[in-house]
Amino acid sequence: MKQVPAAPAPARCAPVRAPPPAPVLSAVPAERARGRRAALSFATIAVALGLPLWWRTTETYRAALPYGDIAGLGRLPFQLSVPVAVVFAPGSLPRDPLRPLPFRDVREMEIPVNVRTSVTSRYEMLYRSTTAQEEAALDAATAREADAALHPLQDAALGSLTMYVVPETSPLLPQGINAYVGKHRSALVRAAGTLPALRSRLQQLTQVMSFTASSITAALSDRVPDGQPGPDARRNLKSSLGYEITFSLLNPDPKSHDVHWAIEDAVTRYVQPVLDKLSLVANFSVDSQILYYAVLGVTPRYDKESSSFLLSAHSLPHVINPVEARLGSSAASLYPVLNFLLYIPERSHSPLYIQDKDGAPVSTNAFHSPRWGGIVVYNVEAPASLQASLPLHVDVDMARVMEVFLAQLRLLFGLSREELPPEFLLESPGNEGLADWELDRLLWAHTVENIATVATTLTSLAQLLDKIGNIVIKDDVASEVYRAVASAQSAMDKLATGHLHSAFQASKEAATSSERAFFDPSLLHLLYFPDDQKFAIYVPLFLPMAVPILLSLAKIIRETRQKKKEPTKVD
Repeated sequence: MKQVPAAPAPARCAPVRAPPPAPVLSAVPAERARGRRAALSFATIAVALGLPLWWRTTETYRAALPYGDIAGLGRLPFQLSVPVAVVFAPGSLPRDPLRPLPFRDVREMEIPVNVRTSVTSRYEMLYRSTTAQEEAALDAATAREADAALHPLQDAALGSLTMYVVPETSPLLPQGINAYVGKHRSALVRAAGTLPALRSRLQQLTQVMSFTASSITAALSDRVPDGQPGPDARRNLKSSLGYEITFSLLNPDPKSHDVHWAIEDAVTRYVQPVLDKLSLVANFSVDSQILYYAVLGVTPRYDKESSSFLLSAHSLPHVINPVEARLGSSAASLYPVLNFLLYIPERSHSPLYIQDKDGAPVSTNAFHSPRWGGIVVYNVEAPASLQASLPLHVDVDMARVMEVFLAQLRLLFGLSREELPPEFLLESPGNEGLADWELDRLLWAHTVENIATVATTLTSLAQLLDKIGNIVIKDDVASEVYRAVASAQSAMDKLATGHLHSAFQASKEAATSSERAFFDPSLLHLLYFPDDQKFAIYVPLFLPMAVPILLSLAKIIRETRQKKKEPTKVD
């Protein structure tokens, strides 16, 4: 048998080591660390750089305002100083003078307004003797001539007064007259026996020629409690930088009346001298118009006894509204409009007369409305013949009409004459329409009113800006506010030192700056931009970017907390 060779024994193979696995697990922590660093970097850049940049570029710019000074304007005390020179003519010195001439004396008086507003009138009296020139002027035949001769010798400063004390037997003053007030800033006073009696007479004169408690209270009507303002507070015109005066001729029946009025010549002759003197107070513009078929809104009542038509006092307020609709002058005006209407009654309602509250006919056949203007009813004489051809030619007597209009203008500005004792005589201002001391009286009231208006305007503006925080306050608005506050404080200081002209100019500047700041158009840009619209704009912009960053930060915080909870392995 053949032997089959045995199979060789298998050879031992050396163990083969597998290659080390790829470091997948070690790369994961590094990748996570890199992601955490990237997320933290994005979050840091967004918070540290993005948010401040966005906040800076989108914030509402608000310049700083003097809120403390604005609040202090309403509490500043008014001190009105009036320089008064009391000049004694030879033989007029009282028997009991305080001390030898010249000497000074100060008299103060409180004017009650309200708890927060204090007004003190301060009269700085200078007592002296007449000069040689003043003695020569006082030798005139009449008080009017003496007033004209003394005018060049007086202090021309606005607000200053000069009182000339003449002997009791002086022929300058008529019998029974103790004081004469001229057209300028001086007065003649009859000497009294004692100094207290003379002081009482001088105090009355200085209040008439400067200001009274009623005129100052009317100027501060916004601060006076309800029910206390007098009639002047509701009648006088508010202080303004300008006024527009409109003269209107109303001819409701042009088929019967062909009316001619020389309004241009009348304005030049009668109105312009008054406006030239009032130009220091405000700017004035004058225009005129003729309205045809413009009737009154009230049907007059026919009176058989007088064969005329009558307008009662209670029907006069209903006349203005229908007429004002035809005027159309106040719609586009920036300043108050003063309307002066000349009404020619229809032929069917002629003659037409106005009655007062007692039923008596008004002598001027006119009436005025406070802060609006006045109306004059001008009756046309009926033709002698019934067959007269129509229309009738009518020439208006402008002197008579303008006399009434100027009286109404004085009432509108609060220049009505004060009720004086019968022994006081006031000189007529003549063609100029108002005396120098009446102009000063108007400046005193308007200066005080301007300061009070500035305080009210700036306080309202400060409250508005403090309440609504998204209103832009530009630098020019802030500068106007600072200028208004500084000018108002300067006006108060000038009033305290007796410089009326400088005080009035400063008050006008303060009023102008406060109005510019309050009505600046930039204050309304973001006034009606609510917060929900801001969210509607910014959420779609920032939400897609913020969500991944916030999720990454939340994940990092969660992993950090888990790592702190895991026990530390020790080999």
